[in-house]
Amino acid sequence: MAVSIGGTAVGENQPVYVIAEIGLNHNGDVDLAMQLIDVAADAGAQAVKFQKRTPEISTPEHMKSTPRDTPWGTMTYLEYRYRVEFSREQYIEIGDYATFRGLHWFASPWDEPSVDFLEDLNVIAHKVASASLTDIGMLRALAATGKPIILSTGMSTIDQVDAAVDCFDPDQLVVMHATSTYPLPPEEANLSMIRTLKGRYPGIPIGYSGHERGLQISIAAVALGAVAIERHITLDHAMWGSDHAASLEPQGFEQLVRDIRTVEEAMGDGVKRVFPGEIAPQAKLRRVAA
Repeated sequence: MAVSIGGTAVGENQPVYVIAEIGLNHNGDVDLAMQLIDVAADAGAQAVKFQKRTPEISTPEHMKSTPRDTPWGTMTYLEYRYRVEFSREQYIEIGDYATFRGLHWFASPWDEPSVDFLEDLNVIAHKVASASLTDIGMLRALAATGKPIILSTGMSTIDQVDAAVDCFDPDQLVVMHATSTYPLPPEEANLSMIRTLKGRYPGIPIGYSGHERGLQISIAAVALGAVAIERHITLDHAMWGSDHAASLEPQGFEQLVRDIRTVEEAMGDGVKRVFPGEIAPQAKLRRVAA
């Protein structure tokens, strides 16, 4: 079964749907967001994703007054969250630019007012961040939109994932295996969960949202059957912000997309046959004919 996102089929026997997670790596700067959109488009991704918060609601109470050193000086964590949020007009600007570059765009809402905010902008899909998986009220609000949903499953038990999956129409759902360690060490990747999720939710497309350094784990996820891959992107690992270290720089992201296309082409259909390229070696090397 495939889920249609903006007219693109996401599922088995379809090209892997590659999402460039910009998240907050734009640091509240529209020009930087547009540069990252260019990185995604130039690499051949299908979508870019942002994060949308209503900081007063989505920021945990114990974090609001915590001091944070930022490029704009020391401020509270709540003030920082407001500083990096885009306005409606800014989202229209970057959304229009993503569309101009041939990309789908959507975001992870972190609270129910943010769902309404994104719906007002008529996004084509919604992404549930791993941190929001247990926010059943918000999940129900997302389900009520009738839009395709991409659900990340990091920092969650399988019972919590079951409860979240039950909130949605399975015909409109893509589930992403994830481990929410930043950056992700290989021993916590647990890629075998891709097969586990395929068996647990038959018919629902299963993808992988990665936070590791490098490309190998995401490439392996494709070989294990992930139908969508999401990775954070940045212009430079050394930039200020919490996600840059677990992000791919432009050259790395371009290499990832190229390798994904090679691997999906190499997967084949599982039917044993003699390929055209084997005919000459067969004639030269096989001593006993069948």
